[in-house]
Amino acid sequence: MASFDHQMGAEDNTQEGKYLTFALARETYALEILYVTEIIGIQAITPIPDMPDYVRGVINLRGKVLPVMDARLRFHMAPKEYDARTCIVVIHAGDSTIGLVVDTVNEVLEIPVHDIDDAGRFQASEGKSRFIKGLGRAGGQIKIILNAEALIFDKNLEDIQQREGSPL
Repeated sequence: MASFDHQMGAEDNTQEGKYLTFALARETYALEILYVTEIIGIQAITPIPDMPDYVRGVINLRGKVLPVMDARLRFHMAPKEYDARTCIVVIHAGDSTIGLVVDTVNEVLEIPVHDIDDAGRFQASEGKSRFIKGLGRAGGQIKIILNAEALIFDKNLEDIQQREGSPL
């Protein structure tokens, strides 16, 4: 579908303030583009036993095994059957890469830092709020900006990594 040509970890001002937006149910979420490596269509996911329900399994992405997390299930939303618009957003931080299943990818938006409100008052120890980095205002709407590193390095995922003996 789409690939993003940027060097992970490199300071790239062209990516600053840009966010990939996608839909889950009726809400629009956003991820900083610097964490997004590509967007692929939904494909066969091989289930892995003894994983949390939101970890759907793994896919083969050009010869590499990639764990796949369903964002709806991760955020305790009702599941939705995958269709032609369902996408996997491949995100990378540190040494870890995961696929994030979303209902549909919308667009890349520029959201200036002065249009982003801190999500501190929405933070909680459980549920999707701990993954919220901020609330961005764009096009007269609110975009829920997710913390990609929190998604990848969530304690539950780290426990899985340790149990399986390999990084996700």
